[in-house]
Amino acid sequence: MTAAVAPTRPRLQQLYQDRAVPNLVSEFNYLNVMQVPRVDRIVVNIGIGEAIQNAKALDAASQDLRQITGQQPIVIKARRSVAAFKLRAGMPVGLKVTLRGARMWEFLDKLVSVALPRIRDFRGVGSRLDGHGNYTLGLREQLVFPEIDYDRIDRLRGMEITIVSTAASDDEGRRLLHELGMPFRR
Repeated sequence: MTAAVAPTRPRLQQLYQDRAVPNLVSEFNYLNVMQVPRVDRIVVNIGIGEAIQNAKALDAASQDLRQITGQQPIVIKARRSVAAFKLRAGMPVGLKVTLRGARMWEFLDKLVSVALPRIRDFRGVGSRLDGHGNYTLGLREQLVFPEIDYDRIDRLRGMEITIVSTAASDDEGRRLLHELGMPFRR
């Protein structure tokens, strides 16, 4: 009979436990390990204004987002009608995926180690957080992710990636992301 193999943690989650937690405890003088900020979830969304005229754009963007995140996106619908944009309430205007747990750690690892370095003339990401320890990053094209095949895309689409943390301040959130390998500009 073979011994049961313990499930392995994602690489970045192990890095968080082994290196980031002790460093953050010593730097911010936390009394308890549970006070250390952690990444709660990652939200990836794509705005698709062209879906009003082209219904296939929604399917293509959904497929791209599914390949990148490994999870089925949900469709975001317009809440109000806007006559200037020929938009009615209830029409699809975007896609969103919320990642938690192992998928979140794997996605964050792929973003930091593979996708961001593939950006042309990359010099680091901005270091502004939202005031509550959360970080939002905008990408201009989906091609920075290795899952996307250049020949199979219909159009370049940007996306917004929000990393939601339990940090109480921007300094704690920035330090947490720095410990996880986020390449901030100097």
